[in-house]
Amino acid sequence: MTAPHARALDRDTVLCVSLAARPSNIGTRFHNYLYNELGLNYVYKAVAPTDLEAAVQGIRGLPIRGAAVSMPYKEAVLDLVDVVESSAAAIDSVNTIVNDDGVLHAYNTDYQAVADLLAAASFDRGASVAVSGSGGMAKAVVAALRDTGFTDVTVVARNVETGRALADKYGFVHVTDLGEVRPAVLVNATPVGMAGGPAEHDLPFAQDVVDAATGCLDVVAMPSSTPLVESMRARGAEAISGDAVIAGQAAVQFALYTGVTPTPEQVREASEYSLQ
Repeated sequence: MTAPHARALDRDTVLCVSLAARPSNIGTRFHNYLYNELGLNYVYKAVAPTDLEAAVQGIRGLPIRGAAVSMPYKEAVLDLVDVVESSAAAIDSVNTIVNDDGVLHAYNTDYQAVADLLAAASFDRGASVAVSGSGGMAKAVVAALRDTGFTDVTVVARNVETGRALADKYGFVHVTDLGEVRPAVLVNATPVGMAGGPAEHDLPFAQDVVDAATGCLDVVAMPSSTPLVESMRARGAEAISGDAVIAGQAAVQFALYTGVTPTPEQVREASEYSLQ
């Protein structure tokens, strides 16, 4: 797929950014594709901040219209914004900042994306689910699981304090290790399997746990086919990949930044382009 003809930048061009420890080109390509496709005078740039507080103040002062927030900053920015909207307040995690005339509003579009994907999946709502992780993305996933009807959920996290707090909030169970438990659905809400990371070729669960599962959701978007997703699909099990998550949340972000809601076809095309 070829990107639309790039628009010339001028003094009226609106800037949006992403704040990530290891920025990828996925969001940059997704948003810029749609800006060009829809004729919007916007541009999007991914950055790796060296000082998070200064970076957020820069959003207010430049001014930058919006910022996506990725791991590990989803919780750290809570104290740096002015208004925490309900989607972020409900799970104490931010993935989107919108600058309205110097007032920074925080949202979480990860939740909506995951909830939509779970609602469309064929996973049995009565199935046992294990979620690896207890950070910002895990919070969005666990809330979405609860709200889409899953009741048998285990949070697997080595950090006892955050893992237990997340599980207790929704009446679920926390463990540091699954032991002999073999859940039907596995969810990876950690960076394990991310390209370029120290655990790029690892599974977020033990191999025998993965072999016993009937489906998975992996939030890692690069690569779209992580070791967990590959293992599931190789034997015909249902797997939701991180590229679907990132496209869904980015589409909601796009609307927050621009006031324009892209069509499902435009989102699909932008997602395909972003992963080329």
